[in-house]
Amino acid sequence: MIFYFSGTGNTKWAASKLAAATHDSLISIAPYMRADDTKHDMAEPFTLQEDERLGFVFPVHGWRVPRLVREFIANLKIQRAENTEDGKKEETRRPFVYCVCTAGDSIGLTIENLNEVISSNPSLAALGITAVDSSYSLIMPESYVGLPFMDVDPKEREIRKKEEAAQELAVVCEEIFNRKQGVNRLVKGSIPWFFTKVVGGFFEKMLITDKRFHVEKDRCVKCGICANVCPVGDIKGGHGAYPEWLHHKDCLTCFTCYHHCPHHAIEFGKQTRKKGQYFFK
Repeated sequence: MIFYFSGTGNTKWAASKLAAATHDSLISIAPYMRADDTKHDMAEPFTLQEDERLGFVFPVHGWRVPRLVREFIANLKIQRAENTEDGKKEETRRPFVYCVCTAGDSIGLTIENLNEVISSNPSLAALGITAVDSSYSLIMPESYVGLPFMDVDPKEREIRKKEEAAQELAVVCEEIFNRKQGVNRLVKGSIPWFFTKVVGGFFEKMLITDKRFHVEKDRCVKCGICANVCPVGDIKGGHGAYPEWLHHKDCLTCFTCYHHCPHHAIEFGKQTRKKGQYFFK
């Protein structure tokens, strides 16, 4: 069972490759994170089959697990499928648990951040799960454009990152399929504690907001793409209407709306002017 979240498509690509390689079920957590009427109910537990692995695949936001992904994992309920033979219930082994995170650069202490959440979940603890067994980071094309010095990668670098990530993911898929324990192949970067604890804290407090998003009406054709691609349902609009951000505090500032706009009509304050767009193709 693979739980994944993706905005611009990097993580969806990785999760889909993992699902194909392991034959484990693939579940998007975006429907469980929405604030609108389409939000899925988490009251019923997910059922993990006897031989199924448990994977978490997500992008790194501010050198941390995205806030809503943390909330999803903290409230996740999982039960094991009953394994019976001759009418007798048999003992089930602890599932292999792993994480694959995508980032444009370094990930800091993202895995430590994830393990803190996992260890606090009583449903996972009941299965003997307090941390991931193996963890990986994939360096993918940059999509964060919310700071003055950050932009999408040049096309040549984007292509190179995709090629290198594909090669790395092939190895990751094989190791996860074989349930290889104790692998921590991560690009943490320099002074990871500083970026996760200090910069990441500032990032979550000050930079994760939908209040800076706005539409340039002279460029907007009212196609409704931005509202359709928003993973948390934070945009009101559709074909024939200008987009409106709902300010329901679930925006992850993932820039999916910005990157998918075919006319570059969405801006984030003044930070995104004359910057590029990217989503996985």
